[in-house]
Order: sequence, then C-alpha cells, then structure tokens
Amino acid sequence: MRAVVAREVGEPGDVLTVRRVPVPEPGPGQVLVRVDAAPVHAGDLHVIRGRYGYAPPFPAVPGLECAGTVAAFGPGAGDGEDGEDGEDGLRLGQRVTTVGVTGTWQEFVVADAAQVLPVPDSLSVSTAAQLIVSPLTAWLLVTGLGLGPGDWLVQTAAGSTVGQLVLDLSRRLGFRTVNVVRRRAAVDRIRALGGTEVVCTEDEDLPERLAQLTAAHPMSKAIDCVAGRVGADVLRALAPGGELVVYGALSTHRQTDPAMLGIPVPADAIIFGGRSMRGFFLSRWFATTPPQVARRELGEVIALVEKSAMTVPEGQAIPVERVLKAVRLAEAPGHGGKPLLVF
Repeated sequence: MRAVVAREVGEPGDVLTVRRVPVPEPGPGQVLVRVDAAPVHAGDLHVIRGRYGYAPPFPAVPGLECAGTVAAFGPGAGDGEDGEDGEDGLRLGQRVTTVGVTGTWQEFVVADAAQVLPVPDSLSVSTAAQLIVSPLTAWLLVTGLGLGPGDWLVQTAAGSTVGQLVLDLSRRLGFRTVNVVRRRAAVDRIRALGGTEVVCTEDEDLPERLAQLTAAHPMSKAIDCVAGRVGADVLRALAPGGELVVYGALSTHRQTDPAMLGIPVPADAIIFGGRSMRGFFLSRWFATTPPQVARRELGEVIALVEKSAMTVPEGQAIPVERVLKAVRLAEAPGHGGKPLLVF
C-alpha cells in the first residue's frame, strides 16, 4: 500500500516521501480501515516539525483523522464467528471515520473498534474526512465557554475551518462575534457567514479596533489559534475577569526561535484586570474525558453536521502522490478548502 512517511523531524517539504509498505494486520479487537481521504491539518505539520503536543517515533506516518470503509476485523472485533460483523454495528464495507487515531496518511489504517465510528450516508467523503477534529474543537470551545444568546465572542483566524464552524454555532445559539482575519479579501465572506463584526489586520490596527468595539460592547470571552502578538492583543481587550482560550499557534508556523513560540502575556491585564488564559488541546481532551462523555459529545457534533447546523467547508482532493503540493496549499494564504489526500 501507499503511505506518506516523514523520515525525520523537519520541514514537511524536505522530509516527506510516498512509500510502498505492507498492509497492516488488525490485531485483537481492532478494525482495518481502507482510507478514502485524509485531511492535511495545521496540527499535522506541527507534528512533522516536532512542535506538537506529542512526538511519534520517526520515521512516522502523519495524519490526525480520515474517512474510509471497513476492510477487515481482527480477532474478537466481529460479533459473528466469521468476524464479518463488528462491534457497535460496524460491518464490512461500511463508511467510517476514525477518532483519536494517528498515522492516517496511508492507504489502510488499523484502529481499535471503539475508535471507529459509522458515517451517515448523507455526508460527502470530504465532510466525513473532516468530521472530528475541527467540528468537535469548535463545539467544545463554544460549549466550554458557556456561550448563549446575547453573549459576545472574540475569535482569531475566523476564516479557518474552526472559525467558520464557530460562526455556524453562533447563529444556532444566538451569541455575537468579533472576527479577526488577516486578509481584506476574507471580510465579506465572514460577514456572509454571519459574523457580527470583522477586524482585518491587513489594514486595521487590531488593539485600536478591539478597543472601539469593546467600549460599545464589553466582551469577556475569546478563542485564539494565532498566538503571538495577536493573542496578547485579544487578551488585553477583554473586560476585567475575561477569559481567553488558546487552541493553536498559527503565527508561529516555520518559526525556529523558541522565544517566538508563545504569547507575550500582558501582566497588567492579568494582575489588575483579573483576566485569565488557558489552553485547549483536543488530544488531551480525548485522553482525560470519560469514554461515555466523549461519545455523547461526538454524537452531538455528528448530528449537527448531518442536519447542516454545522457545515464543514468542502476540501480539495489531491492524489497522495502529490502530498508536497497538499502541504504547500495547506499554508498558502486564501487557499480555499482544506487539502485532502485521496487514495
């Protein structure tokens, strides 16, 4: 089978290759999934660069999620003696997605049966391949802050997949948003998606605009996946007692200076204003959340996506042999839909 392999830690364009490797065998209680599509997330690129929340042993196959079909069951994973029907209603040939499984940039992937979920037939391959990481992140950020009617939320990178899903939830739950984007070309699209206010750092002073907006509508809740100076400006703009949740660091892509990999936290905002900042890491959430709770939250998210209350932007299918193009596209300004490696 074909697999994308990172030889070592480094720039993706320098260390990624496509290799032929043996098809893995599912072990006891495991499922073999034939991968149809796997997205290229920012987190995947952080893993390759050695800057993510976990570090696999290299050489390593990247990939944080995928969509595909059930190809085989390992011993004990099937309900019947012939092993053709699996746990949780899984069956051979069924469309599925993987949850908390890494190494998905390959033609077949093995996962524990509990980490394989059926995909509704109404969802496209593109949506199925992106069903977990971004929608669940958006859902947990919004519900974790308790956002509801009349509340305001400041969010950075509003044009990202998570940002657009947050806007879907704002329409559903009734909260209003201040959306920070870095390109003027994105402003009209964010407004069309329901963004209440949009601030463009390409030609607007972020602290000044945030000060104007928060003077009219004090805001105490924010989410940030940019970090750096942008994250610090958002924290300072919040009302006393406000909270910033940081779930990414897009401003630090390609940075090698450790001093650049952070947020210059304004001490006065924390000491005198009582503002706080905490992180959110989906992998840690999976590791620390009881399985029944995780299943319930996943069920909520999948139901919302199925009835179009949350819309995952359509991705761009790219043959796995052109993985380097997919990686470049993933970090290109205004690249459109998320690159999807297809087999």
